[in-house]
Amino acid sequence: MPGRVTIGLYNSYDPVKFREAHRRVLARAGPLALAFDCNLATFGFPYDKDLSTPAEIARWVSTTTTIGEDGGYLIELSDKGRFSAFDFPKKGFPPQLGEAIVTTRKPTKGKSVGPEDVRSTLRSGKSVLLLFGLGPHGLPKDMFELAGKHLDITTRGMSLETCTALGAVIGSLLGK
Repeated sequence: MPGRVTIGLYNSYDPVKFREAHRRVLARAGPLALAFDCNLATFGFPYDKDLSTPAEIARWVSTTTTIGEDGGYLIELSDKGRFSAFDFPKKGFPPQLGEAIVTTRKPTKGKSVGPEDVRSTLRSGKSVLLLFGLGPHGLPKDMFELAGKHLDITTRGMSLETCTALGAVIGSLLGK
């Protein structure tokens, strides 16, 4: 059985206030995860304290967007138990999400992998957590240290906007 992909969204915007950018990326990543049979996990998102479960988060997002059938795809993902919310990782990412792979245009020498390497990992039955940093600076440097592999989906060091990168990585790895 092939491994599962978890789309990991790492909050690099604002650690205190939930912003429009957080809401939009959730509304866009939910349908992508559902369409390609992935899980979705957030790290360090400053959700309102009244939103204590992924189901509550998904339902709230659905009231604020028209993206993804008015947020219905994110709700469906949550109802299937495939949407999770975590605090910022301190010593590592939750192992149940799979091997952490940073998506970046600047892979660290010795950690760089290509799309075929990731597909091979999935075919072997292992799961992967693909990490996407949100915001203009992407993932903090310490997250690069926590992940053993780094993927540049362009293979040319080109910078992609977050939602473009999400679609390119998932489509490239899991598209038919």
